[in-house]
Amino acid sequence: MTLNVKLGCGQITWRHPAAAGSTEDDVLADIATAGYQGAPWSGPDRGADTIRELWQRHGLEPAPSYLGGDYWDPDQREQQVAAARRAAEVSEQLGLTEIYVAAGGFNATTRSGRTRRDVVAHSGPDDSLSDEQFAELAETMQAVGRATLEHGVRACYHNHGGTFVEREDEIERLLAATDPEVLFLGPDTGHLAWAGIDVVDFARRHGDRIKTVHLKDVDGAVQAKGAGEGWDYSTFEQNAIWTEVGQGDVDFAGLFQVLSDHDFDGWLIVETDVTQLAGPAESARVSRDHLRSVGI
Repeated sequence: MTLNVKLGCGQITWRHPAAAGSTEDDVLADIATAGYQGAPWSGPDRGADTIRELWQRHGLEPAPSYLGGDYWDPDQREQQVAAARRAAEVSEQLGLTEIYVAAGGFNATTRSGRTRRDVVAHSGPDDSLSDEQFAELAETMQAVGRATLEHGVRACYHNHGGTFVEREDEIERLLAATDPEVLFLGPDTGHLAWAGIDVVDFARRHGDRIKTVHLKDVDGAVQAKGAGEGWDYSTFEQNAIWTEVGQGDVDFAGLFQVLSDHDFDGWLIVETDVTQLAGPAESARVSRDHLRSVGI
C-alpha cells in the first residue's frame, strides 16, 4: 500500500478542561510537537498572510478549513454562497484545493418535535428534512461547489452526527442529487461509524469522490448501547463514544487501503472531539503515534 498524504490535526480537542486558557499559539505548538504537518485554518477575515505567518511560526501548514450552515434555508443561500466564495479565495491563497462543507441542524426542531441532537444515531424519517428542504440543500450545495471551484477549491461534503445529513440514506441521497464534479466528499470516519455506517464499504463506493478525510475513532460498544437506548448527543460523549485514532473500532487499515487504491493524495485531519486522556496534547500524540506505526 502506498499512500502519499499530508497529515493534520484539528483543534477541537483543545476544548478539554486541561486546555482552558490556551491561546491559538499554544494549540498550534502542541500540534507541531505531536508531529503533525498542519492544522485547519480558520478566520477568513484576517486574511491569508496573517494565517500563513501564524502557522509558519510553528512549522505548520494550513490545512483545509470548514464551513457549516443551514443550507436547506433558501433565505440564506446568497449569504452562504458568498461566504463559501470568500473562504475559497483565502484557501486558494494558502495553496489549498479543498474545503469542508456541512449542513447543521443540531438544534433545529424536526417534524417529530425532537432536535437532531436528541436522536443522533437513532433518528427516523420524521427527523429528516422535508422533500422541499432537501431539494434546497442539494441546490445550495451545488451553488457552493460552483463558487469554490472559481478559485480551484473543491467543496467536500462532510457528514456529521446530529445533523440533517447523518444517516447513510441521507448521505447517499445528497450524493445522488449532486454533480460529483461539483460537490466532492470530505467524510468523517467517526461520524460515519457513529451513524452505523461501514467506513470501508462507504469509501469503496465513493473513493473517487473523496478528496480529504477527517480521521476520528469511536467505541463500537458505546455506539451500539447508546443507539439502542436512545441517548442524545451529550450522553454519547459523556459515555466516551470518542477514542483516539487506532484505539476504537474504525477499520483504518481497510480505509487506507481503499484510499490508496483510489490514488488519494490529500489531507487527512485527525480529530478526537472529546478525549478521556489527561489532555489534548497527549491525545494528539497518541493518535499520531498510531498512524506512524501503520506508515502514515
